[in-house]
Amino acid sequence: MADIKPRIKVPKTAKKGEVVEIKTLVSHVMESGQRKDAEGKTIPRKIINRFTCEFNGKPVCEMTLHPAISANPFISFFAKVEESGTFTFTWYDDDGSVYKAESKIDVTA
Repeated sequence: MADIKPRIKVPKTAKKGEVVEIKTLVSHVMESGQRKDAEGKTIPRKIINRFTCEFNGKPVCEMTLHPAISANPFISFFAKVEESGTFTFTWYDDDGSVYKAESKIDVTA
């Protein structure tokens, strides 16, 4: 899992006050902890359990994810932008790993 590279899609530009769509996708197996391996042993749970998005350090979106979430979770949401800045995305894994990505947007009048 060390090579997890989140993919994000944020418009490069927007007008002040515009509502923009943000899309994220992170490659992850999202093991629910309920399946068994070939020897009948339970495969330990390993999921992205939390996602956050901030814009210029202020919270925009936060969610808790559960075992029913599919592998390679896709998340889409909307945000109103009033100024240029940076979106910071963070995914938290059961094993303590944290994956981050950033994307800038230029806001014009």
